[in-house]
Amino acid sequence: MLLEDFDYFLPEERIAQVPLEQRDMSRLMVLDRKNKTIAHRSFRDVLEYLKPGDVLVINDTRVVPARLYGNRRSGAKIETLFLRNLGDDTWECLVKPGNKVPVGDVIVFADGQMTGTVIDKTPSGGRVIRFETSRTVDEIVEEFGEMPLPHYIKHKLDDPERYQTVYNEHKGSVAAPTAGLHFTPELLSEIEQMGVKIARLTLHVGLGTFRPVKVENVEEHVMHSEYYIVSKECADTVNEARRNGGRVIAVGTTVVRTLETVAVPGEDFEECSGWTDIFIYPGYEFKAVDCMITNFHLPKSTLLMLVSAFADREFILDAYKKAVEEEYRFFSFGDSMLIL
Repeated sequence: MLLEDFDYFLPEERIAQVPLEQRDMSRLMVLDRKNKTIAHRSFRDVLEYLKPGDVLVINDTRVVPARLYGNRRSGAKIETLFLRNLGDDTWECLVKPGNKVPVGDVIVFADGQMTGTVIDKTPSGGRVIRFETSRTVDEIVEEFGEMPLPHYIKHKLDDPERYQTVYNEHKGSVAAPTAGLHFTPELLSEIEQMGVKIARLTLHVGLGTFRPVKVENVEEHVMHSEYYIVSKECADTVNEARRNGGRVIAVGTTVVRTLETVAVPGEDFEECSGWTDIFIYPGYEFKAVDCMITNFHLPKSTLLMLVSAFADREFILDAYKKAVEEEYRFFSFGDSMLIL
């Protein structure tokens, strides 16, 4: 299976640069996998496709302002993206420009309140940095860091909370689980009132979001691992819905990857946590997810491969072509897709 099999044409003006004024006023493309039909709706119409007894599974991670600017001793400006806490004030980071930051180099942050010493390189081209500060690293990042918006968003975000879901709770992501950006507290309340359960899990979105696929044979691609937590409450809620014939509806690819990581055929879900590097592409047999809410993804991305595995590659690419023709908005601040 080749990388070019997941390419499509997207005019630049279709990339949403800012969120809509109201979260739930985005458009919703509804794909019926069985009948191969496509419907054009509004996101609030998602209520019409949910049934009492279903469970909606959401990712309650919170994006941290993980992009921090510092300077080398020479004065050169360095951009640092905090990816993963390795313990003892040591972090895995991405740095720009990477070729200017060798092992042993020291970067000064926050007007001298924190320094970072590069102690190693990672296989993916990142840096392992040990930080020193009289405060905590988290405090410095929260005060001086910037929201790490994707590279294709050129506009500065007026309200950083618009790059968070309304149900975010646990800090740890460097990118938002964007399928959840369409929900409002009122819409979630309506969903619960109609007898749909809502289950929360956590997956902290990491480096994989920023890594393009660089191999021609997609099966050779290696995902970066991300940390997940499935609580007992979440597991129990999903198990109850499945036992009673309800559907498991995943809000976003992060939820899909978490559920598919921990699912064991024929067994109930259990409370658990750990790291996942699951890579889902066509040919994968789904064990847990019945329906999916997701955004429109980048050409040649692992996320496009995941939805192609769920709904047939040709059907997905045809839907994307129609989305371009119908002037849908794409990517993080764009419109949504419901796959039944």
